[in-house]
Amino acid sequence: MAQTDLDARLTAIIAPVVAAMGLDLVRVMLSGQAGSLTLQIMAEDPATGQLTIEQCARLSRALDQPLEEADPISGEYHLEVSSPGIDRPLTRPADWTRWLGHEAKMVLEPKVDDRARASGIIAGLDGNDVLLTSKVGAALRLPLANIKQAKLVLTDRLIAESKPLDSSGADEIIESGPDTDTAADNDNETPDTEFSED
Repeated sequence: MAQTDLDARLTAIIAPVVAAMGLDLVRVMLSGQAGSLTLQIMAEDPATGQLTIEQCARLSRALDQPLEEADPISGEYHLEVSSPGIDRPLTRPADWTRWLGHEAKMVLEPKVDDRARASGIIAGLDGNDVLLTSKVGAALRLPLANIKQAKLVLTDRLIAESKPLDSSGADEIIESGPDTDTAADNDNETPDTEFSED
């Protein structure tokens, strides 16, 4: 999951702010086109694996000044701070051991053994390779460098093992930008257009 120069610069600005709040950074992603860009920052509280609406709002406010001063993005953009949700993206090597035994799906680029996509049960991490067991029982070895995007699949087991948040907010998104300052529920789904069904 290689970073562009802009991704690396954004992460360098954002990661210290997230860490200072006692949170873990899950993903930084800039999407859209000029004039309608969205900077998504996904973070989690290590104690719960999620963020409450209040934590999202505090992180959004804490990031405003550093991002404004560094000005890494040309033009206007919307800042979106969110919790990873239950069917979270898998973005760090440690995620592949943390979620051992759970189902995941991923997009591969470049392809591995002529596969552009893969899915199955996470069997662990061996060096820089993700180990996966397919639905037909085949053992797959997929280099981390080839995994463009990956996420957990929402299953009954995953829901049962996820730590519930209190009523102050589960899986919320805080958006801010030139014209927005609102919160929206993401319904526990991490939006990933890459994962549309064939």
